[in-house]
Amino acid sequence: MAVTAPSAHACQPPLVVHLIYRLDIGGLETLLVDTINRMPAERYRHAVVCLTDYTDFAARITRPGVELFALHKPPGAAPRTHLDLWRLLRRLRPAILHTYNLGTIEYATTALLAGVPVRVHAEHGRDAGDPQGLNRKHNLLRRLVAPCIDRIVPVSRDLRAWLRDTVGIAERRLRLIDNGVDTERFRPALPGASGAEAWHDDPQGFVIGSVGRLQDVKDQATLIAAFALLCRMLPQEPLRLVLVGDGPLRAPLASQVASSGLQDRVWLAGARADVAPVMRGFSLFALSSIAEGTPVTLLEAMASGLPVVSTAVGGIPDLVADGANGVLVPPSNPEAMAQALAAYVRDRALAQAHGAAGRVRVERQYSMQAMLEAYLALYDGLLQSKNKVNEAITPCAE
Repeated sequence: MAVTAPSAHACQPPLVVHLIYRLDIGGLETLLVDTINRMPAERYRHAVVCLTDYTDFAARITRPGVELFALHKPPGAAPRTHLDLWRLLRRLRPAILHTYNLGTIEYATTALLAGVPVRVHAEHGRDAGDPQGLNRKHNLLRRLVAPCIDRIVPVSRDLRAWLRDTVGIAERRLRLIDNGVDTERFRPALPGASGAEAWHDDPQGFVIGSVGRLQDVKDQATLIAAFALLCRMLPQEPLRLVLVGDGPLRAPLASQVASSGLQDRVWLAGARADVAPVMRGFSLFALSSIAEGTPVTLLEAMASGLPVVSTAVGGIPDLVADGANGVLVPPSNPEAMAQALAAYVRDRALAQAHGAAGRVRVERQYSMQAMLEAYLALYDGLLQSKNKVNEAITPCAE
């Protein structure tokens, strides 16, 4: 069940167990992996527990000594999973359990019963089935479990306001931490650089790119519809659309592309491990989501020097300054998105200027280092406030 075992140390840093529903390609999962790989090894150790399972994406955890577990939770309540996690936590003795999103929040109570001193929960966004976060059953669960959690971490100001005002979580339990991006790996393309992908078939081509799982909440169908309108608006322009990612809607989206007669202009590129260089081959980044927290792919695009056309949902207006580093449009509105895209196609200098402004914004506020420092401060502060922390940490050898 474990991928790698931690090496023995006479004195080990505190252990953080990250509980996630499934470890697969995604923005939240990328953030988790980057946090584990980059957090100073002398400060904290890490283990990852997946309620269901994990994929080859787990190989992106490059830090030595990280254990990975899969509990293989079946659909439904699955009380046995609580028992399995309780036993695992009793064996691992972590100092902190860090849970992510609604699917894992109830297990904070399991951690409390297992004697885990600190429980942290992060909310990274809402799903397509409840984009406004109004589901009474789900919000009741959040309120009932909140007393078992030391801090709830929203990753956008929109999520913080929702947790406070709609869900009813006390302000003192909330700690806003902005997502961060690796600004060295995600960087603008060098002047004159040309891509080698199939969609770089025309040196004058304008490549609109999007990265995300092909699922309802990302609403790539609206982006394809907007692109079809754009091609009719600007018939002489060498326009290309690239959707990077995979998921349950791949076949319906492919059918939509075919029915629109866009097979020669649209690429469903599938999941890619080399997102950073792929991003550098785009002219613009588009995001058509109907719900978001602080989307990592949007930060990566801005760090790559790309102008952005995005729906104005969730925490996106915190990132995209409308008319300064991108354009915001209403969700599920292909006409508005097509008009915003057309403005950048017609004015390439504006696209470059807004892309450069986005890069500056990420460097100032959304760097990976700023995010790591915020989580380190959160972990340190909560541990110091717990009298029982020594029970969860292997003591130094005398």
